[in-house]
Amino acid sequence: MKIFIISAEVNRVQEYEAAVKIQSWYRALRARAYLRYIIDCSSIIQKRFRGFQGRKQFRVYLKNEVFSMKLNHYNSLATKIQKVWRGFYVRKYIFNYFSFKRYLSGLLIKNETIRETLASYKEQQQQEKLYEETKAHREAKEAWLRKHHYLVSTAVVPGIYNSPFLPYPSEVEHSLRNTKPFDHNKHVDTRPKYNPSATRYDTPTPKCTSLPPLQKKPQGPFRLPEEVRKQRYRPFNPSLRVETSYTSVEEAREAMKRKEWVDRVIDTPFKPFTHRHREYEPLHHTKTEYGHIVYGNAYFREEHLDKFVTSQPMKTVVPPIPIFDKLNCTYSQGEV
Repeated sequence: MKIFIISAEVNRVQEYEAAVKIQSWYRALRARAYLRYIIDCSSIIQKRFRGFQGRKQFRVYLKNEVFSMKLNHYNSLATKIQKVWRGFYVRKYIFNYFSFKRYLSGLLIKNETIRETLASYKEQQQQEKLYEETKAHREAKEAWLRKHHYLVSTAVVPGIYNSPFLPYPSEVEHSLRNTKPFDHNKHVDTRPKYNPSATRYDTPTPKCTSLPPLQKKPQGPFRLPEEVRKQRYRPFNPSLRVETSYTSVEEAREAMKRKEWVDRVIDTPFKPFTHRHREYEPLHHTKTEYGHIVYGNAYFREEHLDKFVTSQPMKTVVPPIPIFDKLNCTYSQGEV
């Protein structure tokens, strides 16, 4: 018995380690089996979910493709309809062969008519130009002949164009004989001569009684008539001293103070937003029956007239200066 106990005690550690190895292997086997089971389950879940998502996306893709196919089909049909209609419309109304042929034939006729009109107009212009040139040449020749009429031949002395060595006079000689010379007489005065028996001895008055118009800019150091008229009849422009009174500033201040006294009355007490749990406590110098007193009443002269240096109120506008009265005035005596 004692020997058995000793052998069991000796083999206890070895048996314990063997049991631990068996347990660790078994537990590892179970853990790997469970992990494999979990992995298989997760794969199945992922497969199902991905299949669902894929089928869902495929349905959307298929729906879009079907819509695109229908849209392309309908567009192609609409394009065919538009093509047929536009071809018919263009052939009938825009590029109609027969109407275009009629238009071209009418255009040819119109072009011929316009060409004939232009040709006649050109011929007419050429004839007018030739007539003007001939007229100018004739007038220039007539002026030269009238100017050189003194070269014509006389009964005693032959002219330079009537040479005695020629069988007959030249053409210029015949032209000089048929042309009237210039009238070199002096200008005849058609005014009536002085008549001592007349009742009036002054010059007769002209028929036009109105004066001639003035020039735009008179000669000399003078202003334009428009500028003088505008300066003479300009509207009345009183100065600041005439427009405003001496006491306008004081009256405005009194009106502002009366408005402040009227608007300063507060029926409800002031409650600041930072102290809503307690009522606002006013200061001692503001606890009065008529509200807060405006600062400066005891020091400014507007409230105590007896403290003024002079009994008369102060004037905000200085007395007029004689030299300034000449500003904005005209040099004309007829100022309105």
